[in-house]
Amino acid sequence: MSCHFLSNSEIVTQQTRFALVNNILQHPKQLPSTYELEELNPSVSDATVYKHIQKLIDAGIVKEVALGDDQRRQGYPWKFYGLTEDGRTFLEEHNLLAAEETLQQIYETISDKPEKMVKYENAPRPEEQ
Repeated sequence: MSCHFLSNSEIVTQQTRFALVNNILQHPKQLPSTYELEELNPSVSDATVYKHIQKLIDAGIVKEVALGDDQRRQGYPWKFYGLTEDGRTFLEEHNLLAAEETLQQIYETISDKPEKMVKYENAPRPEEQ
């Protein structure tokens, strides 16, 4: 593990970024779209969600993955966010993956999701992360 991540442990533990990492872990495909992240964090502005996702990307914890032009469908998201291999390793080393299964179970119990969110959850995702 590089020192890069150790010096960035505060990146992950900041409240909003920690919530976003948890949102990625709890997502059924662990690849939520920006919209899904915004819906899961209603007390945070959309611009703030985007800013914090970019910080996680810059730190090497999260990556942006996109559908190819031939796979994109109108009315569906095509850009998603998932953990990098280094990000997952970092979380394991800091015992931050222990609740992964519980997070997924909690996510499954959310019953009042907007129709658009359900649609986006079921949107095609890139095969390779």
